[in-house]
Amino acid sequence: MNGKLEREGLYESHFHIILGYTHHILRSKKQEKMSVVTEEIKGKTEEVYHGDEICQEKSKELLKEIGLPNGLLPLKDIEECGIIRETGFVWLKQKKSTTHKFEKIGKLVSYATEVTATVEKNKIKKLTGVKTKELLIWVSLSDIYVDDPPTGKITFQTPAGLYRTFPVSAFQVEEPVKAVSEKKEQVVETVEVKEI
Repeated sequence: MNGKLEREGLYESHFHIILGYTHHILRSKKQEKMSVVTEEIKGKTEEVYHGDEICQEKSKELLKEIGLPNGLLPLKDIEECGIIRETGFVWLKQKKSTTHKFEKIGKLVSYATEVTATVEKNKIKKLTGVKTKELLIWVSLSDIYVDDPPTGKITFQTPAGLYRTFPVSAFQVEEPVKAVSEKKEQVVETVEVKEI
């Protein structure tokens, strides 16, 4: 009888541990879905954009502006992005999380539905929502920076201080030139002059 009670007590304690762990996981998932970007934060800026096309354009412009390669944030179906210039706080929200493989270095990177960071010249700090796969585990990234003066290398750092360095060219994307070709078509018109 005593052994049966001990087993029941053991099962009950395991049940409570599993129940507690499940509660922790569910709470963590709920917190992941909660937005860091509140209406109060959005109210501090005039630079909030909606729609994939304009957000793609603005995110690439910002990366160029701070001296980082334009292909660092290959997000898809971006719904909203914004920046608070005084603090450098930026955010991008996409419909669903995406995983992208940077072919030139063979690395997988996961982007959550919300990516936030603080930006300054040559650097992204306090990055959230971005993970890279190292061996068999996903590791969060917290900082991305290039050297000043430029060395052609870009460094990715984890919250624990571990880092990896790659060529900047692995994250550079060629942008289509559309405005120039439209102007060329307009200029090609010929004018015929007749003498009177």
